[in-house]
Amino acid sequence: MNWRKVKLFFKFHWIGVIVVIFSIAVTITLSIFIRNAILAWADSEYYFKKTLFVQYALLLYVFVIVHLISLPLSMLLMMWVQRGGLQKMGRLHKKVTKGEDIQIKWSDVIGMEAVKIEAKEIVNLIKDRRAVHRVGGKIIRGLLMLGPPGCGKTYLAKAIATECGLPFLSTAGSEFVQMYVGVGAARIRKLFKQARHAAYVEGGCIIFIDEIDALARRRSVGSSGGQSEYNQTINQLLVELDGLKESEQNIVVVGATNVKENTLDPAILRPGRFDRKIYVSLPSLEEREQIFDYYLRRIEYDKKEVKNVRLARLTAGRSPADIANIIREAALITARKKKEKVQLDDLTEALERIELGLRHPAKYTAEEKKWVAYHEAGHALALYLCAPHREVSKVSIIRRKETGGVMWGAQIGETMPKQKELLGNIKICLGSYVAERLKFGYTSSGVDADFNSALKIAYNMVWRWGMGKSEYIGNFDQLLKERGIISAETKKKLDADVQDILRCCLDDVEEILKREKDILDYFSTQLIKEEELNYEQIERIFQKYNRNRPKGSSS
Repeated sequence: MNWRKVKLFFKFHWIGVIVVIFSIAVTITLSIFIRNAILAWADSEYYFKKTLFVQYALLLYVFVIVHLISLPLSMLLMMWVQRGGLQKMGRLHKKVTKGEDIQIKWSDVIGMEAVKIEAKEIVNLIKDRRAVHRVGGKIIRGLLMLGPPGCGKTYLAKAIATECGLPFLSTAGSEFVQMYVGVGAARIRKLFKQARHAAYVEGGCIIFIDEIDALARRRSVGSSGGQSEYNQTINQLLVELDGLKESEQNIVVVGATNVKENTLDPAILRPGRFDRKIYVSLPSLEEREQIFDYYLRRIEYDKKEVKNVRLARLTAGRSPADIANIIREAALITARKKKEKVQLDDLTEALERIELGLRHPAKYTAEEKKWVAYHEAGHALALYLCAPHREVSKVSIIRRKETGGVMWGAQIGETMPKQKELLGNIKICLGSYVAERLKFGYTSSGVDADFNSALKIAYNMVWRWGMGKSEYIGNFDQLLKERGIISAETKKKLDADVQDILRCCLDDVEEILKREKDILDYFSTQLIKEEELNYEQIERIFQKYNRNRPKGSSS
């Protein structure tokens, strides 16, 4: 028997135990009294005696029962009010989950190898507290995980709890933000009280607060009730974090957020509260391969056709949650088509459905279809012949959401984009504009998004990264935002550099597409016929005309 649990139970429930014992004693006494009364009534000879005795017995029974119920309830209600029960109406009722019941191990955390190393170090410190105390150190009290949404911060916190074997208490920052003053602070106290109870019984506890930015943003000064309540809540959190230092209970607070670190209150981030920070970033190419391998093992898929490397390139900038969602959606599409295994087309269609929505039921006219085909073909040729850092994975002219067609270009490299790669991206954007002009003599409003993307890249190259023809050095964009002071002459030269980059890229794309007019026409014809062209079909088109990608390609 765990005597700590018994002791803790009597410590916090002694009033209830007394009430139960008193109720049992009164019930037994009344039972004996009623039994004797019934026997006396049965032995009585006169009707008057029987009636009188039954009346008194019933009155006594009702009197005792009423007091048995009302007195304990009145006593408990008075104690509840004296202890601030009115503020506890909105308190938390969180279930403490044992570490071994979570069952998320290090092997289940995929695609975060560098982060896992830091997390393992923290687990070792939590497990071996004596070693830390022996050298005069202090236990980590707070751990803050920062990173984009869907990167596995909650998953990592559960893995830490599993590996430590400690109870896990999970909540969200928004649960503590209330309108009425005092409610949020009371919930903070309740949360840490539960953690202390669990730590007393099990030897430790991990508190996980997801989206902690809702609770720990910078405090403001104001007279409204909402501001006062928020400040009280965060102040209570700071007090509880400081209270952990005074006790030897092994309690670790893990917070997770996807906002910038400087938006949080400085008092939360100072040493002694959140002592350690873990930055969880989007997975790299190799990590995305591992994530695809992990999730694909759970479904039936065509192992000859589906390659993790190609899928990883196709999902550059996606989080592990995004990849898991793509796999689930692909499995649903496969089941809907009544196929036995998931194929590459199902995965790319799942990506299109998630990014762009369902297929639009409306059909193109012949002229519209031809126009969209040349538009997307211009993108594809510009990518294939001008951007060796990317590869064409799929081209489609099927309507989805607000788009008439789409060209998926998979990222080959994972390094910071260099000037040559940025110019290649601009040329991809301008490919549609050039193709429409070459074929029809004028362009459509469909180039709006392409122009926006091209202009944004060129603007950043000149205003922020010093890549303009005038060789102006400095982040003028940041300077303009912070101080708003840049000479008109400097602005004029920077804007001229932006247009110079766009014009040079446009000339290069025009020269290439004019030279490869036959491929452009054939590519568009095939696209009109098939509506979708995958990686193998695109490669066959260029091989038909003996065209190879520029050096630097890995396709």
